[in-house]
Amino acid sequence: MVILVEDAVLRITLAAIIGTLAAIVYCLRILVLMERRVAKIETHIENMVNKILKEELKIKKMVKKR
Repeated sequence: MVILVEDAVLRITLAAIIGTLAAIVYCLRILVLMERRVAKIETHIENMVNKILKEELKIKKMVKKR
């Protein structure tokens, strides 16, 4: 009887450890996906800023010519 209880406790402990590890892996996966999205957003913002800067430089050149 004692062996069965120890076996059950061992199984429950292993299940808890495996469940925790699976949750950690899932969270890391989500974090990686979010980081990729943020990186894409940053790239888009950087491209927009560069376009606006080019337009501003064009406008400054046109104003200086006058």
